[in-house]
Amino acid sequence: MTSATPTAGSQTLSRGIRVLEILAADDRDLSIDEIAARLGVHRSVAYRLLRTLEDHGLVRRDASGRVGLGTGLAALAAGVARDLQQVALPELNEVANELGMTCLVAVLADADAGEAVTLVSASPRRSAAVVSYRPGHRHPITRGGPGKAILAALPERAWPTDVSEDLRVEIAESRDRGYTHSHDEVVPSLRSVAVPLSLPGHPPAAIAVIHVSFPIAEEEIAARLRSAADAIRRAYGA
Repeated sequence: MTSATPTAGSQTLSRGIRVLEILAADDRDLSIDEIAARLGVHRSVAYRLLRTLEDHGLVRRDASGRVGLGTGLAALAAGVARDLQQVALPELNEVANELGMTCLVAVLADADAGEAVTLVSASPRRSAAVVSYRPGHRHPITRGGPGKAILAALPERAWPTDVSEDLRVEIAESRDRGYTHSHDEVVPSLRSVAVPLSLPGHPPAAIAVIHVSFPIAEEEIAARLRSAADAIRRAYGA
């Protein structure tokens, strides 16, 4: 009989992956004590995990000992949906520079957990306030413009079980108007507008812009995003 209890090796691997997820989900570097608390382990266990990840360039520590994601992740991330990243990035750059807002593509990363992950993003070259939103950032598909655009593209039978009645009404309204929006739902003070992006061979996705404020109407932003989504689909051969 096979035991369902994880082996020491698989538990260590799982914890190491969880460290990367914790760092990707936060917008600041974390202390070892904070990481240990979020993992629910002793500081010494967290330290050993971080040393291993640091040896592989997957995390880095600054002079004060705070931990962030390392450049080694870039090489790994470059191979994830490489074709979609290559096709999408020119369009994201155009939208970002035209609107003066960060533009990104998020994809459904874990249907069971109901999470979306930012696959690729582009920041405007010139803007009074540039919002940094790193690839790898994860958030529930029940929050934020990109997450809710992905949720809207899914059949309701595939939705997370905790979708509230208010959110169901909001998604129905979003489907009618053709875009989703949010304010303060994932990152405090940030607004977003998003539209679904459907490509063959890929999980449900969304293209979105994020900013602290919108100088033009959301409907205009959504129209530009739909144009970008159409261009990505054409370039992808869809």
